[in-house]
Amino acid sequence: MRRMMVTIVALMLLALPAAHAVQPDEIMSDPAKEARARDLSRELRCMVCQNQSIDDSDAPLARDLRLLVRERIAAGDSNLQVLDFLVARYGEFVLLKPRFERQTVLLWLLAPLLLISGGLALWLQIRRRARSGADLPAPPLTADEEARLAALMSDETKSS
Repeated sequence: MRRMMVTIVALMLLALPAAHAVQPDEIMSDPAKEARARDLSRELRCMVCQNQSIDDSDAPLARDLRLLVRERIAAGDSNLQVLDFLVARYGEFVLLKPRFERQTVLLWLLAPLLLISGGLALWLQIRRRARSGADLPAPPLTADEEARLAALMSDETKSS
């Protein structure tokens, strides 16, 4: 029983989300500003890990970006100003969720367009098949075909 409890606790600990990589020396003294910094850190991509936010990454560059975000917030920048500063410095790639702009329209619309076109192609295929009668049963066998089939079946049962 004790062994099972230890196993359950271990599995629960493994199932917990990853701890944030923010170090104690990075945390701002003002809880409201720290909450803003955390929110912004979740929106920014670690340039080393790439599919991880800087809030979750242990990479040195992610730490530098977290500190930079906190510096900009301490200087009085708004969230938008902080994001604009980082985009100007690192490009749109630094954002985990790219902005909807002229350059990113294809990125945003490609998936829905593919889904819609796939659904349309499927619908057209189903309509075409229904019109052509492909789902209709085959016509009955002629007398000659039935005789040939019976002969083939009798030969097969004799050889078995």
